[in-house]
Formats: sequence, C-alpha cells, structure tokens
Amino acid sequence: MFLANSHRDHRASLDASDADMLSVEAAREVERFLRHRDGHKETPLISLAGLARDIGVGSIHLKDEGHRLGLGSFKALGGSYAVIRLVLEEAARQLGRNVELSELHGSDVQAVARSMTVCCATDGNHGKSVAYGAQLFGAKCAIFVHSGVSTERVTAIARFGAQMIRVEGNYDDSVAEATRVAAKNSWITVSDTSWPGYERIPGLVMQGYTALLSEALRQLREPPTHVFIQAGVGGLAGAIAGHFSVLFGNDRPFFTVVDPSRAACLFESARAGHPVKVDSRQSTVMAMLECYEPSLIAWRILSRAADAFMTVDDEDAISVMKWLANPKDGDPAVVAGESGGVGLAALLKAASNPILRAEIGLGPNARVFLINTEGATDPRLYKELVGTAPAQVTAKHDRADDNRSTDEASS
Repeated sequence: MFLANSHRDHRASLDASDADMLSVEAAREVERFLRHRDGHKETPLISLAGLARDIGVGSIHLKDEGHRLGLGSFKALGGSYAVIRLVLEEAARQLGRNVELSELHGSDVQAVARSMTVCCATDGNHGKSVAYGAQLFGAKCAIFVHSGVSTERVTAIARFGAQMIRVEGNYDDSVAEATRVAAKNSWITVSDTSWPGYERIPGLVMQGYTALLSEALRQLREPPTHVFIQAGVGGLAGAIAGHFSVLFGNDRPFFTVVDPSRAACLFESARAGHPVKVDSRQSTVMAMLECYEPSLIAWRILSRAADAFMTVDDEDAISVMKWLANPKDGDPAVVAGESGGVGLAALLKAASNPILRAEIGLGPNARVFLINTEGATDPRLYKELVGTAPAQVTAKHDRADDNRSTDEASS
C-alpha cells in the first residue's frame, strides 16, 4: 500500500529541538566520537547499476550497514553512542568538572561507569549496541527481549556481558517491562523509542544514526533525489529524513517511509494524522521492524519531513534478500538480513507501478538512496530463507571485487 503524506505539518520546519538534535554540528560531533572507537571505518556505499538500468532510474546506491563496527547493523551507531554520552555526563556530574572524550578510558571515568546500569528493550540489534557500549567502559547492562527474539540474537547480545531478561509478549511489552524495572532499580533506560516525558536519550540514539548519512553524502557524487527507508518505531527514518531536511530544506529528496504490512504503525499513523498503536495479530519475518507504536520524536519529524508511506509484505522482504545474494547484470552480492533490504523492496514495488512512478517522480534521472540496515544477524534463519549461508554470499562479493580490481589493473 502507498499513502502520500497529507498531514497539515507536511513540509513544515522541524521543531527547534529536533533541528538542533539533527543539526550539522551535532552530526560532526557524532563522527568525532566515532573516531575514538576501535575498529571504526566507513561502511561501503554499493552501486546497483544493473538494477537501476533494469527498472529505468538513473542510479541506485545502497549503504551497507551490515559492516558497521562488527555489530552487523546500523544500530551500532545509536545505542552505544548514547551510552558513551551518558557515561561522560555522569562522570562530569560526579567529578565536578568537564570530562573530555579523550578521558573515556581513564580510571576516573571507568570508576563512574562501573557504578552505572543501563538497560533497554530490543528485537536484537539495538540491545547489542547498548550492551557493546556498556562493555566498553565497564558499565552494567540489562537487556529485555520479548518471546519472539531468536536464541541466536539473544546469544549475540549476551556475549557483551549483558544480563538477559525474557519478557512474554511482543516488543512493546518488553519496552513497558524495561521501563518499569528501570524505574524500580534506578537504572538508565537507553531506548530507541520515545514517549511523552522521555525524549532526550532516544534523541541521542537518533543523533548517532546521522553518521551513516554524513558518510554516504561524501561517498555520493550527487545528493539523491529519492530515498526509501524502512521503519520500526521510526528512529532511523526520522533521523535520516530530519537530517536531509536540515541540510537541504525544500530541495531535499522525496522521502518514503516503509513499514512491514503486519506492523505498519507509521503507515497507520499517517493515515490517521496522529500517532496510533496498531494491533499485534501475526508476526512478521522483518523482526527488527516488528513494532506496533511509533516513537514520538520520529513521528513528529516524519509528519513534516516524509513525503509518503508504504508497506511491504514478508514475501517482498524475502525476495529482496535472495536478489541481493544473487544479483544480476554485474551488481555485487550483498548480505541483507530480513529487515535489511526492505527499502529496496519498496522501491521495486513503486517502480513496477506506473501510477506510483508518476506520483513520486521516479523517472530515468532519479538517483535513489537506500540503506541495508542489517547483515545476517541470525545466520541460521538467513540460510533457511535465502538457501545460501552468509559466508558464501560474502565470498561471492569478495571474488567479484577481486575480478574488478584485476580488470582495472589491466586496463
């Protein structure tokens, strides 16, 4: 399904607090923090030139966050960044002085971190990022996971030393339980969703996501004209749409938010004109996007900065996983998890519909930007769905890179 944004605030300026959170200066600060992270390097921007020719657009570029900091998803940018900021702030409070980023691994800051407990609810990727950030500085960490989170994903989080707490129900139930327990124990909730009275920390998480867009705009020859970004609670979509709005104003690209059809909280909020909680009826394979109520901050931004909302089905997500693992026309192979290629799935649906193409201006000169938000964060499920192990897809990609390097050297 497709829905143009008809909200009364569409194309209005961002709230001052949101514009400040996603400002150019804030994005630079995020990258300054990243440079202090072991293993940091820019993730690749992949050209899908063959697919662009096939569907009749000028270019398609995919930012591959499956390589981010060894954590396998864009979430590595948000939760851990927020934890680092919170540790520095608490150290400054307890020590009674300004604490610089260079002091993060000093004994004074480490002692403060050990007195802190951070927690969150997660479908998998955000919790891994928060646990990773806590482990960096010795803070204690508790992660709440609902009954639908796979054992493989729980194990991946637990290896960072987090206490794992199972909650019956869905993601929203785990958010509620994490909030309750955190209040009882005086823990710091580092959530990627927001609600009335709780916005600053989710704002820091969203701020962390701007790093991938800063990188992409350096890697691109020209800014995109069209963007399709998948959404759960909307944190990534809101961060990207909001930062584009800050950077380009009315000249920003046409921005489409993409929901799973079985958890379409942003699509239904756009239809209603206000945030709504949708019913949980049937699970979606797009586990990282299975959220039933939007983040308050994300909705506030997207009601202004998004131009359209779409839904895709489970079959669309799986089909794109397979296509990226076995591309045609010389495009490189990409390992995309169940939620990773959802923006591409929406692009393909839009491109196949002449009415939609015309409505969003998806013509031969369109420059499309997408994000592969995760790699194979559950390798067993990936192989079951795609029919190929992630390592085999990666090897195929590496061979193609080697062949291109050989061809360039001989030309």
